[in-house]
Amino acid sequence: MDKTVKEIRMRFCDFDQGHVFKFWEILSEDERIKLLQQTKYIDLEYLSEIFRSVLHERRSDHDFLLNIQPAKFVKFPNSEADWLKCGDIAHVGAQKIREGKVAIFTVAGGHSTRLGCLIPKGMVPITPIKKKSMFQVFAEKILVAEKKYEQKFHWIILTSDKTHNETIEFFGKKNSFGIENVHFIKQGLMPAIDFDGKIIMEARDRIAMHPNGHGGALKALGQSGMLAMLENAGVDTVSYFQVDNPLVRCIDPYLIGIHVKNQAQITSRMVKKLYPEEKVGVFCEHGGKMHVVEYSDLPKECAMARTSTGELQFCAGNTAIHVFDVQFIRRFNGDDIQSEIPYHMAKKVIPTIDNLGEPFTPNVSNGIKLEMFIFDAFPFADLSVIVESDRSEIFSPLKNSEGMDSPKTCKQDQLRLFAHWLLQAGADIPTDATGLPPFDIEISPMFADNERDFMKKWEKLENKPAIGPGQYIE
Repeated sequence: MDKTVKEIRMRFCDFDQGHVFKFWEILSEDERIKLLQQTKYIDLEYLSEIFRSVLHERRSDHDFLLNIQPAKFVKFPNSEADWLKCGDIAHVGAQKIREGKVAIFTVAGGHSTRLGCLIPKGMVPITPIKKKSMFQVFAEKILVAEKKYEQKFHWIILTSDKTHNETIEFFGKKNSFGIENVHFIKQGLMPAIDFDGKIIMEARDRIAMHPNGHGGALKALGQSGMLAMLENAGVDTVSYFQVDNPLVRCIDPYLIGIHVKNQAQITSRMVKKLYPEEKVGVFCEHGGKMHVVEYSDLPKECAMARTSTGELQFCAGNTAIHVFDVQFIRRFNGDDIQSEIPYHMAKKVIPTIDNLGEPFTPNVSNGIKLEMFIFDAFPFADLSVIVESDRSEIFSPLKNSEGMDSPKTCKQDQLRLFAHWLLQAGADIPTDATGLPPFDIEISPMFADNERDFMKKWEKLENKPAIGPGQYIE
């Protein structure tokens, strides 16, 4: 037996993980190579430390949750003076963008299984008429920004092991939608473990591996070399968003302006929760630091608490739209264990093998998937800023096949936004009490990706189209 193989097997035995090689003697040469490739990337000591830490997971810490406070945030402008101030702030952000110091980072590792599809979520058709994919919508917004700010942005897309090749092939067929600087990096992987901390085998020659969560995105930037590339290119600010929100502003001068003026390390957009049980994480404060508490962890008394005016006290819903300082991201790519984003455990049904090596899927949860969350980086920031936003303008996530945050609601939110722009510009379009038009329309980001720019371009049109069913404006 090769000395390296002996050493690997002995090390797994030392950490009580020798069962990984249980069927080694009957594996083919190709199967042995595949198994070894997996084991070489597993830090057993680190895995053991993580398992011990998640048993005392902070988010389930009763004392922590008893002492959280509602987050302070920059309120949405509600006066002419506020809007003038917003314009000044956006000018600061625009200057940063024009200097070429901003890059775009899209977290796109998920499959759309909850939507009943088996393709990366970024490839799911999402617009009302043209059925453009999420990726195309983002790409068009970036192209418009490149023209507006006379810059070629670096667009980094985080994939997973399961979506990487398919995503790259998709962009290849689309010629990257005309964007020159598109980069693909892979999300990190972690082995699934049972409730005793033992690695779960998916097959005789294969460990059950899974993505390490969107919290691994910051480390992936460093490990891939992208962080160094951005630093060498003079980029000091990263615009971050997840792939499931077609309304997001990929390059947002206002948000970036607030980030710059406050010299913040993280700046985030929030929307007010619609109701106490809404399934969004909530920004809060603890010990002078910003945190996000998942909706499932937020104590009921906090979720239901209201102010004297009747608003929810813990109202700041997390949109997963953030601006990061590059040097802050660098902090999570060193050897300082004090800057480690914690892992969380999720009990799952994990396909595995029996004692004879035969595959089976248990009827109940049999193991743990270990994941990091991006918002667990927030407490490490010396200064983070939360900015209130109009939900109708920037947030309509696609998560479920039916009900809230589904293709239906996502389409309706786009239609309402397009109709609102048209009405503000003086166009004639019928809507119901919620602002929803009775027919499908679509405004391409290539025409305008925000209300202000839309009104300017609409005003300049000599022959304005009559708005009716199937109207597409580009």
